[in-house]
Amino acid sequence: MATIGTPPDGPPERQPASATPAVDNGLRLRPRFAQVSTLAGDDRQRLFDLYSRYYQGMSQATFLADLAVKDTVLLLSDERDELQGFSTLAVWSQLHEGRDIRVLFSGDTIIAHRYWGSQALPLSWITYAGTLKAAVPDVPLYWFLIVKGQRTYRFLPTFAATFYPDWRHPTPAGMQALMHDLAARRFGELYDPATGVVRCDRTHGHLADGWSDISARELKRRDVAYFLARNPGYARGHELVCLCELAQSNLKPIARRWFEQGLRA
Repeated sequence: MATIGTPPDGPPERQPASATPAVDNGLRLRPRFAQVSTLAGDDRQRLFDLYSRYYQGMSQATFLADLAVKDTVLLLSDERDELQGFSTLAVWSQLHEGRDIRVLFSGDTIIAHRYWGSQALPLSWITYAGTLKAAVPDVPLYWFLIVKGQRTYRFLPTFAATFYPDWRHPTPAGMQALMHDLAARRFGELYDPATGVVRCDRTHGHLADGWSDISARELKRRDVAYFLARNPGYARGHELVCLCELAQSNLKPIARRWFEQGLRA
C-alpha cells in the first residue's frame, strides 16, 4: 500500500457507485467513489501524475496495470475539482480454514502534502467499509494492506483496537495463518513468510527523495521503531503485511461512529 499523508496524533466485492457515503466533516476535500472500470483516460492520467509526485520507481504502464486489478477508487478533490488524493481498493470473498471471510484490500493511497492532517480520506474510507459490512453482516470483514511507510502503519491504531503486527502484543496463531494465506495468494513468491514482508527485486514504487525521511521525534516513537525493525527495506519499496478485522467491536470510537454511518447507509 503506497500511502503518503499524516495520521492524526490521537484516536480518531465490488459495490455500486450508489454506495458512496455522504461524508460531511467540514473539510475542503470532497470524496467520491468510482468503479475503476469507469475511469476515463484523463482520470487515470491524473491518478498517475499525483502518484509520481511522491513516488518513483514505477512506470505509468505498471501503475495502470496495478490499477486495473482494483475494483474501486476513492477520489478526493478540492473546491476547484482538482484531484488531491486517492485510494484504490479491491474486495473479495474466500474460504479460509473452512469458513467464509471477506477481504478489503488497500492499494495505492496518497493525499497531497498541503492536505496532510485532513481526515477526509480516512473518514470516507471507514464509512465505505461500513457499507461493505452491511452488505454481508454475518461474514467477517478483514482489512488487508501492505505498508511501505511508517505513516501508514501509524494509522492502524487510530482505527482499530487490535491489528497485526502490533509492537505491543504478539500476533495470535490464527491471525498469523490468515495473514500468510492472504499474502501468499496475492503476492506469491514475493512474500516472505519468515519476515511478513513483500519484497520486489526491482522496486514496484518507493517514496521519492525527501518523502521517506523520518524525523528525530518520530524515531523516538515505539510504533515507528517497531515498523523500521520489521521492514528495514521500506525505502526500497518493501512492504509489511498488516491485517485487522473491521467490526464495530474492534474499532476506536471515532472510527466506529463513521463505520456505523456506513452500516446505516
